[in-house]
Amino acid sequence: MKKVLRIGIAVICMVALVVGYYAYLSHRNDQVNADDNVELSEVQAILSKDFQKDYPVTARSVVKWYNRIIKAYYDQEYSDEELEAMADQARCLLDDELLSYNPKDVYLSSLKLEIADYKNRKRTIVSSSVSDSKEVQYKTVKGDECAFVQTYYFVREGSSYTRTYEEFCLRKDENGDWKILAWQLSSED
Repeated sequence: MKKVLRIGIAVICMVALVVGYYAYLSHRNDQVNADDNVELSEVQAILSKDFQKDYPVTARSVVKWYNRIIKAYYDQEYSDEELEAMADQARCLLDDELLSYNPKDVYLSSLKLEIADYKNRKRTIVSSSVSDSKEVQYKTVKGDECAFVQTYYFVREGSSYTRTYEEFCLRKDENGDWKILAWQLSSED
């Protein structure tokens, strides 16, 4: 009788362990799947990019990231803290010489005025595009490796549409990273 009772208790304990382990695994997989299905907003995606560890490799990809940030400035909803963090992200892409001419506080106040003007005029960036890799021009200027990248913004203001073309000049820094040195309006060509 005692032998049957011991076997019965052992079986019940084994079943309880198996059921408990199964419940643990099921709950853990649900948590992992829930984390996988979380979609970041564009602002969150920009803020989660770590340029210190994963800096864009090509001049073209630097300009593409800069365009994403610019588009988010004008088209997304965000808090003042998120705007400041996005401005910090944009400044990570700029050359030290350009940064020296644009201190953070001046850059941020100018940016806020520009965004307010953009919204007052009811302007929206419909799309932006960066020239193909084969169209990027590389030159040595005063001993520095530079790249010239064309981009355009398709903008809606009210019921009218315009295209703005810009040319970005990027320079390789001492770490071999492409940094935006300057940009200017350009013609379609």
